[in-house]
Amino acid sequence: MIILDTHIWVWWVHDETKLSVEQVKILKDNELNGLGVSIISCWEVAKLVEYKRLTIPCSIEDWFDQALSYPGIHLLNLSTAIIIESTQLPGNFHKDPADQLIVATSRIYDYTLLTNDSKIINYPHAKVFK
Repeated sequence: MIILDTHIWVWWVHDETKLSVEQVKILKDNELNGLGVSIISCWEVAKLVEYKRLTIPCSIEDWFDQALSYPGIHLLNLSTAIIIESTQLPGNFHKDPADQLIVATSRIYDYTLLTNDSKIINYPHAKVFK
């Protein structure tokens, strides 16, 4: 299984043209093994819609129903281990709590993270596709 950063998941479901050819290949290659989405990504999407920074073609409830039923998608809930890890990330990771939780999720599960976020890509303690 791999873990999708929030924007990758949204683009996969909502606007695949924002993904690189390599990212689409990674997603398709991992559908059978699983595409993990942290529950915190659901919160991020809902907040983006609330703040009108993301427009979706249906209600948020319908969007989640569709987005979470995409081939290979597995919703990953938070655990106390993930929460603790997010507060103890080694080095100097940035202060975005959602990113901290997503990175912690990938570290706890030992799954590679697919992201475009340079702060995560450049963080030496995260296993990411480069």
